[in-house]
Amino acid sequence: MLTSKCKKLCRFIVCLSPLLIWSCSSAQPPRVLEAVETTGQWVLEESGETMLDPQTSGLINDEVGLWTISDRSADKSQIQQLHLLDRDSGAIIKRYGPMRLSAKVINSCFATYLGDNPDYEAIVLHPFKRNAWLLVTEDATNSPILSGKCADDFAKTGSTEYPTLLVEVTKQDEELIVSGVRAIQFPHEAQVGDFPNDGIEGLSIAKDNTLYLGLEKDNAGQPRVFKVALSADVFEQTERFLQVEDAQLNMPVFSQGNHPINGMDIYYPDDASDGYLLAAARNDNELWVIDLTAQQPTTIIPLVFLAQSDDAQCATNYKMDNASIEGVAVADQQLILINDPWKVNYLKNVTCESQREKYERMSPLIFSLPIDSNWFVKR
Repeated sequence: MLTSKCKKLCRFIVCLSPLLIWSCSSAQPPRVLEAVETTGQWVLEESGETMLDPQTSGLINDEVGLWTISDRSADKSQIQQLHLLDRDSGAIIKRYGPMRLSAKVINSCFATYLGDNPDYEAIVLHPFKRNAWLLVTEDATNSPILSGKCADDFAKTGSTEYPTLLVEVTKQDEELIVSGVRAIQFPHEAQVGDFPNDGIEGLSIAKDNTLYLGLEKDNAGQPRVFKVALSADVFEQTERFLQVEDAQLNMPVFSQGNHPINGMDIYYPDDASDGYLLAAARNDNELWVIDLTAQQPTTIIPLVFLAQSDDAQCATNYKMDNASIEGVAVADQQLILINDPWKVNYLKNVTCESQREKYERMSPLIFSLPIDSNWFVKR
């Protein structure tokens, strides 16, 4: 058994490489498997062109298809919309939006931000309502700060000056309504830090209605996962914080660099399982398989992303320089991933001139890989 002194020192023990160390909750390093290749399909507009700069931030699967949300840096034609995609072809089936605010949200402290161009960064199905979703916001640095009673009520965010928001969106007929909002409060002892563009980027809901929230980095530069138990009346207390807590999972820990989580979903290998969080480490081109019981170390699967070309002068499948995955969705025994084109790096993927326009349009790709039972082997 580890002593308390050892536990304090353990976060500085180097493992696998000079960059990676591990948490002492398991006293075991992450398990690293062989790399997996996956070839993407371009997401297509109704016109047949590749999708124009949606900055896809989040992906979920349900009985009708795949749903994505755009962040605030997307082309104006894409913001505040939900995009429904075909699972097989990656083509857009339908768009919903732009969103409008309900009377309840208009009267909240967050109407100005949500009514302008909120930075939606993740999406998950609503656990208690049909035709409804939960979204989370991240960057609000260009929005008016809160004032008066709103500033007093929501000052102690535990993170950024302007609070992270959990947002309820409901589809009524063909219209999208922002029907609820809760400001999120992180525990002070978690030392999340004030990083407006490195906040929550992943949402997942477990079978017991626990909401998991993936944070890009904290004050120590580490990716984190927080959680909160949701109830059917979660959006009735708009004037109070929704308090989250550290999920206490066996996360990889790093001595340097940026290793954010940018999309996640939950998979259950069998009916008795408590589930595993499947999280995309965007900058590392890795999938992390995180045991929600915190009994097993995290399994890391390196990913190699390929794109397709129909140009006879170019390779049919070529390795991408930068994919930047930001959406993860479980679909039966398949894992589906979608990327959020990183504007400063995306043109590095141009190895064939006939593909340049797709990358200049910041068009995303959808990738699929089979879920492997070896990811969940206990040791």
